[in-house]
Amino acid sequence: MAQLKITQVKSGIGRKQNQRETLRSLGLKRIHDSVVQEDRPEIRGMVATVPHLVTVEEI
Repeated sequence: MAQLKITQVKSGIGRKQNQRETLRSLGLKRIHDSVVQEDRPEIRGMVATVPHLVTVEEI
């Protein structure tokens, strides 16, 4: 199955609570942190919640 490399590029400070929680759920803690997740609908939904804070690459 395909995988996604998700990198946080902006801070969650000053953002809505659900956006900060979504970053944590993805496993991101600080700017320039990267995680590799399976390409599943649940992960895509989380990324869709914070598209302005992360970049996504397919690997």
